[in-house]
Amino acid sequence: MAVNSRPPAGEAPPAFELKAAGFTLPVIRLLNGDMEAVAEQIGAKVEQAPDFFHNTPVVIDLGAFPEWAGEVEFPLLVGLLRGYGMIPFGVRGGSKSQHAAAEAMDLAVLGEAYSRSAKAAPAAPTAAAPEAGRGAVPTFTLVTRPVRSGQSIYAAGGDLSVIAPVSSGAELQADGNIHVYGVLRGRAQAGHRGNVEARIFCQDLQAELVSVAGHYRVAENIPADLRGVPVQVYLDQKILRIEKI
Repeated sequence: MAVNSRPPAGEAPPAFELKAAGFTLPVIRLLNGDMEAVAEQIGAKVEQAPDFFHNTPVVIDLGAFPEWAGEVEFPLLVGLLRGYGMIPFGVRGGSKSQHAAAEAMDLAVLGEAYSRSAKAAPAAPTAAAPEAGRGAVPTFTLVTRPVRSGQSIYAAGGDLSVIAPVSSGAELQADGNIHVYGVLRGRAQAGHRGNVEARIFCQDLQAELVSVAGHYRVAENIPADLRGVPVQVYLDQKILRIEKI
């Protein structure tokens, strides 16, 4: 039987532990500096899934922000995100002047190592497939063990198949399709990088959230007759539809 021992005389007991950890954070990829357009489009996203964005830390991605757009209006952007209930956490990509402006707003400047961990937190059953580049053959990730609460799996550049239950609090992400041959709880996000042709297929839909190319539907907005049955989730003219299989 383990017994907690006292620290040696004169030594203070440790008050904390410092550990490395991986977290999956939503990323807002800023494509231009039009804050009015950003506000309008973010507002539409939040209306689709308010619970998903509430108190959610987000990373601002400046990798695609064009040079001709000038400087990022961080005070407006940060205020906008906070106004919609999100917590701006940091930025990745961008120039030195943009980093300085971000730091002035108390945002962290994230390096490449953190950016990779933000995409996919450590997941026991599988390793994420390598990112598909231009002309690359789409990849496929297979998970054979249950995905437990707190785990996140990201299939970069291709499809994700899970032949086991997905627990509440777990997260699935794929650039392509997602197939779940079991109970799907937690969150499933197909077409993670904007693939509007991606779909979600599952044998038993009990998800907290489903998403295709950024279009969300939370549990409260999924009809009762579509829960607990085999379904497919797809986009039809930018409308997220859920149908029985």
